[in-house]
Amino acid sequence: MSGGANQYLVDPLQRFGTTVFAQMSALAIKTQSINLGQGFPDTDGPSEVLEAAVSAIHSGKYNQYPPGIGHPELRHAVAEHQKRFWGLDFDPDAEVLITAGATEALTAAILALVGPDDEVVTFEPYYDSYAAAIAMTPGRRKVVTLRAPDYSFDPAELAAAFGERTKVLLFNSPHNPTGKVFAQAEIELIAKLCVEHDVIAVTDEVYEHLVFDDNVHLPLALQPGMAERTVTISSGGKTLSVTGWKIGWACAKPELLKAVQTAKQYLTFVSGGPFQPAVALGLGLGDDFFAGLAADLQAKRDKLCEELTAAGFEVNVPQGTYFVTADIRPLGFDDGIEFCLGLPQRCGVVAVPCQVFYDNPEAGAHMVRFAACKQDDVLDEAMRRLAALKS
Repeated sequence: MSGGANQYLVDPLQRFGTTVFAQMSALAIKTQSINLGQGFPDTDGPSEVLEAAVSAIHSGKYNQYPPGIGHPELRHAVAEHQKRFWGLDFDPDAEVLITAGATEALTAAILALVGPDDEVVTFEPYYDSYAAAIAMTPGRRKVVTLRAPDYSFDPAELAAAFGERTKVLLFNSPHNPTGKVFAQAEIELIAKLCVEHDVIAVTDEVYEHLVFDDNVHLPLALQPGMAERTVTISSGGKTLSVTGWKIGWACAKPELLKAVQTAKQYLTFVSGGPFQPAVALGLGLGDDFFAGLAADLQAKRDKLCEELTAAGFEVNVPQGTYFVTADIRPLGFDDGIEFCLGLPQRCGVVAVPCQVFYDNPEAGAHMVRFAACKQDDVLDEAMRRLAALKS
């Protein structure tokens, strides 16, 4: 979906072009469709967090460059958050780095750690920036497929992906786009392979608080032997519903974090000064806020799954995140790109084709992704429109 070749763009990035999210969001605007493609909420986060950002701007203390590692208020809040929720211990002055969202943290980590002929193991489908970040290095990507409907993987396939060239595991749980929350046994196997092969894990945990039912988020860094070899990454965007602020962080042991910071400082240097103390306040909100966030998203998930099923999709019920993936074959389609490009004209709704998140697109060609993080009346109208697909 990225269009034709660009004569000025280096070969490793030719396949990327404009992201699928930007393309589908532009299509939503062009066709005046409901955008269930891009994963951002259509309501703002907690009012006290928004007011804290405004106060920070007017205070005159936060409008210039923050420290290279981030404002101390946020670094300490991140460390306290990691301890409070996950039992992870980080020194806020040496083991926490504030970044321009999780995407910058992930990209900086890959740029810092991956050299010539190094291999990066990741699961597919993957968030599209993973492939682009790896393509900017002299390393190579190796993928292990998560297979619908439960998005399980073959342990033997994962073990075979690790070898003498493996340098980094790029790992995402709760997982975008599938909504999978990796289970204890899976986490243990992944950690065991990282330790055996002396592999660094870079973990994307931005949906850490968006976990449903009886599922539990399990940070990889908690596993035996993983604390010293894991870069744990998250952000305030999803948890606090302020995705446009782009405030993220990376946490790791000092020498490992310093490597990430070395690359990061030449990407944005610093960013989001007034937003940093506001996110710090948000991370310190009470347990009722975090529980309410998950409960609200779970109710939206249930609504979306029920209505998509009624519309004729075969739905994979997610264990976490903003997203629901659905099989379009019961509706007579088998090409997600073709289906999603035509969906706005057919019923005025935009979704994202999952095959763009695969190295092996045939594994996900029949799957599309919908975002549940919208107001109830928006979801209701989208479902009313999608019901026409079955008629």
